[in-house]
Order: sequence, then structure tokens, then C-alpha cells
Amino acid sequence: MENRLTAEEERFIRYWEENRQREKKSLNQLMIGIPLGIVFGAPILLNAFTGWYKRADMEVNSRLNPAVLIIAVVAIIAFIAIFSRKHRWDQLELRYKELVARRDAAKTDN
Repeated sequence: MENRLTAEEERFIRYWEENRQREKKSLNQLMIGIPLGIVFGAPILLNAFTGWYKRADMEVNSRLNPAVLIIAVVAIIAFIAIFSRKHRWDQLELRYKELVARRDAAKTDN
């Protein structure tokens, strides 16, 4: 089995060594992940405030303070944003460690 790395894998290793700490920061993950969080949160707000479903609209207006709904949606957006980026960071970190181990194994074989 060939343990040599491709040029793309070598570029990834260099990139990840330079950027892994920056991409690990939660604030950076939040800012990059916000669009995905909005994809999940916007339909909730749209559904609640457009009034297309009259019964749900009555429930929202009678029992729920709109501020509570907005705070909950913002929390959902933040959670999804950070969780998705942390998951992606973990995947890239795993790939990096596997490639480094393969590179080191190839060096010791030679």
C-alpha cells in the first residue's frame, strides 16, 4: 500500500497547520456559521409572524410573548451556527491527524 501523500493532501496539511487555531475560536465559528443558523431560524419566525396559520397565530398572540420567541430563535441560530462549525473543525482535525500519521509512517518506511 502506498503511504505517500498527494499534493492536495500536502497543501491541506500546510493550510491546517497555519489556520487550525484561528478556526477553533468560538467567535469565529459563530460568525462563519450564522448563515446556516439563519436557514433554520428564519422559517420559524416567518411562520410565527406571517399569520398564514390562524390557529398558531392565535396561540402565539394569546400565550407567548413575541420577545420570548425571538430570543428562542436567536438561541437556536447561535447553537446551530457554533455546533455545525465545531463539527466541521473536528472533521478537519481528524483528517489532518490521519494525514500526518500517514506522512510520518511513510518517512519511517523510507
